[in-house]
Amino acid sequence: MRLSDAHCHFFSAGFFGALARQRGGGADAASLCRELQWDAPGTPEALADRWARELDAHGVARSALIASVPGDEASVAAAVARHPWRFIGCFMLDPSAPDAPERARRALTDLGLRVMCLFPAMHHVPLHDDRTLRVVETAAAVPGAAVFVHCGVLSVGVRARLGLPSRFDLRLGDPLGVARLALAFSQVPFIIPHFGAGLFREALMAADACANVYLDTSSSNGWIRYTPGLTLDAVFERALAVAGPARLLFGTDSSFFPRGWQRAIHEDQRAIVERLRVGEADAAGLFGGNLDRLFPHQTS
Repeated sequence: MRLSDAHCHFFSAGFFGALARQRGGGADAASLCRELQWDAPGTPEALADRWARELDAHGVARSALIASVPGDEASVAAAVARHPWRFIGCFMLDPSAPDAPERARRALTDLGLRVMCLFPAMHHVPLHDDRTLRVVETAAAVPGAAVFVHCGVLSVGVRARLGLPSRFDLRLGDPLGVARLALAFSQVPFIIPHFGAGLFREALMAADACANVYLDTSSSNGWIRYTPGLTLDAVFERALAVAGPARLLFGTDSSFFPRGWQRAIHEDQRAIVERLRVGEADAAGLFGGNLDRLFPHQTS
């Protein structure tokens, strides 16, 4: 069965440099990596090569790579240019930036990226805000582009480890707001990661109301502890029943080295799918085929 990962983070030198600037006090990317005991990423091309080798080692055919701070689009674009058949380029965008629409347009056209990632709780921009609408309109004008919207609980482990504040407004990441956008832009695929990250019911409602809403399965999904008695098996069962197997995208939320690709997440989720007796064709879609259908290989 072909395996692809819809959710990996590209922790480039630009990513660590942005964190170093936020920390101040003479910190730089190299010092942060030493403190975290993580491998320094090197150039975007070197990091892309390492990810390609890592995916080979685990039998993963393709992966989405997310530039995980605003302004780091060029790093992922370099990775995609180096391995165009391997990586699907995604980038984080802050809609409150004055140049956000132009930055989105350039990323999705000139740089060849394919997914715009919005984090409303992080950037304090509601999904119904005109600034959000403008950048979604920009994405909608590019054939084949998709919009990823982080909803529910948001925790960035690297920020906590470095003592950086995370002043997130969790009220803003509501999947029902995604549904409003998905209805307005019915030709655009909208991806809600982590099954809604605690807003599972609302994510199901959004997927039920909008055929262009997809759910990704990534991370350990620790948010299930907010609902007593809920299991990940039950989450998969409900998502399969409501959204259907064609709109579920397997992901791990892998990010840094030396940890690399999180094989245990794949094993756990594969076991769940087997316990639920999901058919072979539907399982093949969930673990790779749906991602390939959503983001076919570009010919140029």
